[in-house]
Amino acid sequence: MKFDIITIFPKIFDSYFNESIIKRAQKKKKIKIKAHDLRDYTTDKHKTVDDKPYGGGVGMVMKVEPVYRALRAIKKAKKQKSKKAKKQKSNRTILFTPAGKTFNQNMARRLTKYKRITMVCPRYEGHDARIEKLVDEKISIGDYILTGGEIPAMIVVDAVTRLLPGVLGKDESIKDESFSQEGYIEYPQYTRPENFKNMKAPKVLLSGHHKKIAEWKDGCSKNKP
Repeated sequence: MKFDIITIFPKIFDSYFNESIIKRAQKKKKIKIKAHDLRDYTTDKHKTVDDKPYGGGVGMVMKVEPVYRALRAIKKAKKQKSKKAKKQKSNRTILFTPAGKTFNQNMARRLTKYKRITMVCPRYEGHDARIEKLVDEKISIGDYILTGGEIPAMIVVDAVTRLLPGVLGKDESIKDESFSQEGYIEYPQYTRPENFKNMKAPKVLLSGHHKKIAEWKDGCSKNKP
């Protein structure tokens, strides 16, 4: 799977994507990630990506023109490289915005069906609403405001990548974890030491009695209200 991320801060992704599971997934060639600098798709000498909003208002708005050029360039590259992927869904373009549908595990599973995902990361006060006509869907990661769409993009890459076959050490790891079913929260986990400052691990987990342990786990698992 290929992730294309349109941003004005492409280097912001270097640290997170070069650690842990995401790093290993790239080494295994399970995923490819490319951050595209939106300023490369401007036409003026100042590489302008924002402007004052029509009708007045506080702050600056991300312009539609550079985003359009970036998406067109990425789409053109995809057409040249995706002829072999006709049987698989190829493209999905996402815009991060508070007006989008809240991201969840079901959405992450759905996105694993695509060959390539392009994400637009707005900044400033907001984006020109015409950008919404250039994407397939709008996503929010919660009812709060961030300074840009870069963190949401990291979240989507992480959530989708770990669901791809062969990315985790054991594919079974994702079968019983939280949200593997609608609203499901996994049972509590414990490890050594058995007793830490008078906080003890449940005796049943140390019993070796597999049936009782399974019953305990089932009893502790719950559905999120």
